[in-house]
Amino acid sequence: QVQLVESGGGLVQAGGSLRLSCAASGSIFIIAAMGWYRQAPGKQRELVAVITSGSNTNYADSVKGRFTISRDNAKNTVYLQMNRLKPEDTAVYYCNVRGPEYVYWGQGTQVTVSS
Repeated sequence: QVQLVESGGGLVQAGGSLRLSCAASGSIFIIAAMGWYRQAPGKQRELVAVITSGSNTNYADSVKGRFTISRDNAKNTVYLQMNRLKPEDTAVYYCNVRGPEYVYWGQGTQVTVSS
């Protein structure tokens, strides 16, 4: 079965950095896109960043210039480098992998930014 295993979350002070990783395992043959979403308390889940199989990237306006998404195709792993973190970045972050006929989600990892 396909699993997405996330790591890298934690508690960090404002202005600090974290690097999230999400490794996909199982029978995944075609990946159209990999991305990161987040859900803060009392808010809906929102797209943070996405990278397509063609290496096109998109970012939420709130993280542009601070976050960078990347991937390692050989490892089926997607990363999110988060710099200059702000308290408003506090949320549970979920990775996402999708293809022509499937969508998979990670278990979520908590990111807490203190002021």
